[in-house]
Amino acid sequence: MSVPKAEGTRRIGVLWSGDHLFEGTVETLEMLRSKGIPSSITLMLFSLVHRDSLDLVGKQIVFVTNNSTKSRADYKRKLESMGIPASVDEVFGSSYSAAIYISRILPLPPSQKTVFVLGESGIETELDSESIPHIGGTDPLYNRPISPADYTSIASGSALDPSVGVVLAGLDFHLNYLKLAYAFAYLQRGAKFLATNTDTTLPSAGSLFPGAGAVSAPLVTMMGGKMPMAFGKPSQAMMDAIEGKFKFDRKKACMVGDRLDTDIKFGIEGGLGGTLCVLTGVTKSERDWEAEAGVVPMAWVRELGDLRG
Repeated sequence: MSVPKAEGTRRIGVLWSGDHLFEGTVETLEMLRSKGIPSSITLMLFSLVHRDSLDLVGKQIVFVTNNSTKSRADYKRKLESMGIPASVDEVFGSSYSAAIYISRILPLPPSQKTVFVLGESGIETELDSESIPHIGGTDPLYNRPISPADYTSIASGSALDPSVGVVLAGLDFHLNYLKLAYAFAYLQRGAKFLATNTDTTLPSAGSLFPGAGAVSAPLVTMMGGKMPMAFGKPSQAMMDAIEGKFKFDRKKACMVGDRLDTDIKFGIEGGLGGTLCVLTGVTKSERDWEAEAGVVPMAWVRELGDLRG
C-alpha cells in the first residue's frame, strides 16, 4: 500500500510531545523538502508499508493543527525552537480557519461584528490578523468567580455587549462559570455558535487531558444539543480553506496524523490521495482502527523518522 507523490499535510503532535522532539523528525522533514520546492505552499505526505514504491523527496509541507491556543506565528516559533525551519504560511490552524470564515464568509449585520471568545491568545491573535473585534478570551475581567450582581446584569442584558454576533469556543485553560454564562446569554440572543475544533481530548505528557470539545460541550447541552460549526479537523470547512489558499490537487496530497477521529478522518472525507497514521500520538496500534468503523488509514509508521528507512 503506497501513497501517491504528494504535496502532503501533517499534524503537529506527530513531530513532538510536549517539549520532546521525536527522533529523526528534523532529518525527515529536511529529506522531504530537499529538492528546494518553494516553502510558501504545501501539503505534504507520505506512507509506509511498501516504502520502496514511494517517492518521498521534494514534498511541500503544511503543518495543520487543531490546537487553537497558539497562533500561526506562535507555531512558527515553536517549530524553529525545535530545529524545524518553517514559515507562517506553512502553518494552518483552526483559529486561523475560523478567523478567515468570520471575516470573509459569515454574513453578519454591520452592528454585530464582535466575537465573544472562549479560548486563549492564539484565537485572539488570529482574529486581530483579520481585524475582527473581540471580547472575552484572556481578558482578566472574565477570569473570576461569578457574583450575585453578574446574575442580575447578565439576565437584564445590561452587562452584554450588543455588538456581539458570534460566540467562538476553543481550548480555554481558564474556563469558568462566568465565561459560560456570558457565552450562553449571547447564544440565547441569537449569536452564531462556532468552534475552532471539537477534539474531545488533548494529548500531552504521555496522557490525555480535556480538549476543546470539553469547552463547547456545556454550551451544546445548554442549547438543547445544538452543535457549533467547527473549523478544525475533521471539518471539511478547514479542508476547503486549505485548498483555497494553497491550490493543491487533493489526489496528490496525503494527510499524516496521529488521530483517527480527526487527522485520518479529515483526509478520507476530504478525498485526499493518501492517509498515513503515525503511532506516536493518540492512536497506538492497528487494533485502534480495527475498532473505528470506516476510519482506516491507507498506511502507517511507528514514528515519523521511520520514513528515512
